Amino acid sequence: MLAFITVGSTRFDGLIKSVFTPSVLASLSDKGYTTIVVQCGNSDFSYNHLLAQGEQSFRLEKDGVTIECWKFKPSLQTDYERADLVISHAGSGTIVDVLRMDKPLIVVPNPTLADNHQQELASALEKLGHLRSSTTSQLANTIQEFDASSLTKFPPFDGGKFRKLLDEEMGFV
Repeated sequence: MLAFITVGSTRFDGLIKSVFTPSVLASLSDKGYTTIVVQCGNSDFSYNHLLAQGEQSFRLEKDGVTIECWKFKPSLQTDYERADLVISHAGSGTIVDVLRMDKPLIVVPNPTLADNHQQELASALEKLGHLRSSTTSQLANTIQEFDASSLTKFPPFDGGKFRKLLDEEMGFV
């Protein structure tokens, strides 16, 4: 199975460092993930020496798990499609993309961002049952306890709702 970890276009050192800890790697391995793909963006972490001198990616084997890491790609669509689990920063674009694909999702809000908007979004969607929210320090436990079958399917896009809301606001109804 494949777990995909992404920080999107941001820098999220805490999430990337957490993913490479023995406890998180062991939790993923214990749950049957044999391939871990990490989109690290510009995050700073202990494997940065492998990305030195213009390198954009690396691959290594660690404790029976294949780890691929790269900085950026034009699109994450293929990585989302391949993933059996996505662990992500709590950016709204990433969340919506992953949930619309009906992929199990654990989000880790970045507490260093202004106004903590990622935490608000993560908490609201977790309360609705669409994803699980975690912190960098609790990520290993969240993975261990995560049951994708308990998630509530995210509703499909319905453009009619927006049109109806706009018509009501404009007084056309």
